[in-house]
Amino acid sequence: MLIRNRPKIPGSEITPRELYLNRRQLIGRAATAAAGAMASGPFRLLGRPEIALAGQKLHYVKNDLSTTGRQLTPIKEITGYNNFYEFGSDKGDPARFAHRLRTEPWTVAIEGQVKKPRTYDAEGILRMHPSLEERVYRLRCVEAWSMVIPWIGIPLRSVIKAVEPSSKAEFMAFETVYAPDQMPGQRRNVLLWPYVEGLRMDEATHPLTILSVGLYGESLLNQNGAPLRLLVPWKYGFKSIKSIVKIRFVESQPPPTWNLSAPREYGFCSNVNPRVSHPRWSQAKERRIGDFFKRDTLMFNGYADQVAGLYQGMDLEKYF
Repeated sequence: MLIRNRPKIPGSEITPRELYLNRRQLIGRAATAAAGAMASGPFRLLGRPEIALAGQKLHYVKNDLSTTGRQLTPIKEITGYNNFYEFGSDKGDPARFAHRLRTEPWTVAIEGQVKKPRTYDAEGILRMHPSLEERVYRLRCVEAWSMVIPWIGIPLRSVIKAVEPSSKAEFMAFETVYAPDQMPGQRRNVLLWPYVEGLRMDEATHPLTILSVGLYGESLLNQNGAPLRLLVPWKYGFKSIKSIVKIRFVESQPPPTWNLSAPREYGFCSNVNPRVSHPRWSQAKERRIGDFFKRDTLMFNGYADQVAGLYQGMDLEKYF
């Protein structure tokens, strides 16, 4: 994921919503928005209804960590070509089936080695970030399949600071919602459910690590991980767990889902590293959505200057 700058333009002006929302979604969003006008949504920010429902416009400011030089992926690709196995293994399955997921109300349990364990609603998570001016901000990232995405989110370290982890907390474990009645992919044994991921504490507190609530100027759609997802831009996309319902502070390294399923292919670190080949393909080149030719994969996805120090002295071919 590459983070970039761009003039502050409403998402609806960058790419028309008609390109990515079909008629059923438009009708459903309109009905939900009408209901939302009478009730508080999970992302109401200091009384602002703009952060209320998936597909609604967000207030945000540009973040200083944004970078320049990459063309944004069209919203149609971002919302129609996804890797979200809970809805199915085909890249089009999330867009077809994600409307079944109920994201209101939504709670996130924070547990483990932490002084303030409790269950928060989604708005409560956002309120852990102290500054209104920085609470929601714009990021440009490449996720799965080399997409360049204008994410909106808050730094994960704001949440970490607010709940006061103990000195025993060396890792964080994240868990996706388990709802097989709403997520048809969870009815199949493709992976171990619920989906889990993990980070070291120094990775989790890095300023590039965010909890995202939106993209392209609007709140997240279900297929993109609504209402709350992780983003770690120097790692492969499967580390950026979606639709989070549980965060645990733990003493030992938590086993991620893909590592449990295929340990030879997926390590805990999962840093973008062109020198380490997947057992079944090379990772030295990448093809960005919309491009014909491949380009060189950058170490740490282009963030080597910011994050290489986290792995100083480590054998990155062994700890892949």
